[in-house]
Amino acid sequence: MIPQETVDRILDLAQIEDVIGDFVTLKRAGATYKACCPFHNEKTPSFVVSPSKGIFKCFGCGKSGTAVGFVMEHESMTYVEALRYLAKKYNVEIVESEVSAEEIAKRQRGESLLLVSEFAGRFFVDAMKTQEGQVIGYQYFRSRGLTDETIRKYGLGWAPAQSRTALTDAARAAGYREEYLLDTGLSKQYDDGRIVDTFHDRVMFPIHSASGRVIAFGGRTLKSDKNIPKYVNSKETEIYVKSRSLYGIYFAKNEMSRQDKCILVEGYLDVLSMHQLGITNVVASSGTSLTVEQIRLIRKFTENVTIIYDGDGAGIKAALRGIDLVLKEGMNVKIVLLPDGQDPDDFAKKHTLDQVRDYIAQNEQDFIGFKTDLLLGEAGDDPLKRAKLINEVADTVALIPDAITRSVYVRTTAAKFEIDEHILSNRINQTRTALLESEKKQREREAAKARQAAVPQQGYDPGMPPPPMGDDMYMPEDMPPVALPQEYLPEVPDGPIIKNCPYLAACEEELLTFVLEYGCTELLFEQTSKYYTEVPMTVADFIDAILADNELDFMNSSYYKVYELYFTMYQEGLTQHQIQQRLLNSMDDEVAAVAKDILIEKYEITVKNYVQSMTAAATRLVMFVPKSLLVYQAKRVEMEVKGKMEEVQQTSDPEKQMMLLTEITALNKVRTAINNELGRV
Repeated sequence: MIPQETVDRILDLAQIEDVIGDFVTLKRAGATYKACCPFHNEKTPSFVVSPSKGIFKCFGCGKSGTAVGFVMEHESMTYVEALRYLAKKYNVEIVESEVSAEEIAKRQRGESLLLVSEFAGRFFVDAMKTQEGQVIGYQYFRSRGLTDETIRKYGLGWAPAQSRTALTDAARAAGYREEYLLDTGLSKQYDDGRIVDTFHDRVMFPIHSASGRVIAFGGRTLKSDKNIPKYVNSKETEIYVKSRSLYGIYFAKNEMSRQDKCILVEGYLDVLSMHQLGITNVVASSGTSLTVEQIRLIRKFTENVTIIYDGDGAGIKAALRGIDLVLKEGMNVKIVLLPDGQDPDDFAKKHTLDQVRDYIAQNEQDFIGFKTDLLLGEAGDDPLKRAKLINEVADTVALIPDAITRSVYVRTTAAKFEIDEHILSNRINQTRTALLESEKKQREREAAKARQAAVPQQGYDPGMPPPPMGDDMYMPEDMPPVALPQEYLPEVPDGPIIKNCPYLAACEEELLTFVLEYGCTELLFEQTSKYYTEVPMTVADFIDAILADNELDFMNSSYYKVYELYFTMYQEGLTQHQIQQRLLNSMDDEVAAVAKDILIEKYEITVKNYVQSMTAAATRLVMFVPKSLLVYQAKRVEMEVKGKMEEVQQTSDPEKQMMLLTEITALNKVRTAINNELGRV
């Protein structure tokens, strides 16, 4: 484990222009550097490096991050591998610290499973060099049109037929423990104690992780006996979860990023034939139905997916299932159906590279066109079937998270079916409301279970119900809950965003932006200002003091976590730049995502548009920081008033009603005072 102080030293020494300059030719442009983006093809430079902020951003493809992030992306390294690379570059010695015995055991077990899998991969490759392997395995791959280069590159191999213990015996002889052979599923044990190979008399397809490690295998029999399963796959382990893995991802990810597009197929040979042809942004779901986890793995490299399926009935049904899953994850999806009876493997072998590319480009269908063309053929002129079809298409549109994208599809669908947009919108809104309500209830159930599980440690009565989540709150999937301090749990549900008050979330984001951007900057109020102090306060201290005086904490758990982490480092005396780099490079994905969203993704607005509105940073801060705090306080008071009004309506106790009305009156006075200070009516 790399100690945090070593990580901090690496981050402090890493100069982003120096790191990126090793891979890209940078040209100075004022206070920044420019270059053609290394992640996509372009002729006009849109890749910008900011030394003062320690970040890069491409305004063409949207890639952004820090020096560590660039090395990870460009060199396909893990976070730790990127740190080691930078440590070597800047001559920082890494002395790994001790970790718990449990962590060491877990890490060693995972590495042992990987090492056994990689040994098996080499064994199957070597087995194909034997006479048996050449005659059977190698000839099969060659008969499927695969070249020697493809066979070598993708590690294709052969599981011997003559011995049922060939791999097991070889692994034992090489010093690998039976425990790991059994746990990876490479070997299996019978009731009588015999241990034999799982893969026997089969051609072998190794499955790689996104970082290139062999994590599992698929074995195909060449026999026609229907009693023998055509494919045998590795069982799931700590290193291999089928629903989270994609065949070919290691070989395809760079081209997926460069082209900003992923082509999704079904089988091993589909991937291999397409890659061999020259279309290398192709991955496969390995014969299983597409899963949410696989889609999220694709989204790490691109948000655009083209699904190519066989043109038969099974392929069409699989395409329909894939559409809904991809859309629900907020990605863009297109469908290509091949001529009936052909799969991508056949199609790639029968056509040239240009022909396949042209076919995909000319036959890619938007999901609306695909689904309507398909279902209209079934509906014919039957009005009831057409109505059912329109509802099905509307329900698919309802899955799209982005409101603007949904509205565009509403217009397209309404025009295609010649119906009123409002009718279609009503159906979509009803479906989406039901969907969000269902998801909300599921999250509430999970949150309730989590809180009930934590109750004994908190000293509460196990019979007490968890704090209610209001009807106007929901937790999005991309914002996992965080463990807040106990004193906040009754009032701050895990990770809420106020559904009916999006402005409140915007207020918290604005305050956090001031802290992350200008936290260490002093606020120079004039002596006539009520905020004036002889010793100027920093932006961070000022915001924190006002929130503390009013007993306010961020309601968005992600912002709360980042805010608390900022002040932990701020109190340690770190500079603003150091804090920013720590947050951007945090191993906590939630923290890094918020920091990136504020410090990088909004860079254009903050640096260009916002700065142009006022000439001096000091003037901007003095004007806008207090105003933002007042607006936030006003919104919080409005929320509290709304909550107490609902309590009044729900209770029949006259005394409680009078008490609540008294509290509401006091809150309204506070709200009026804040609005007066803001100049509102």
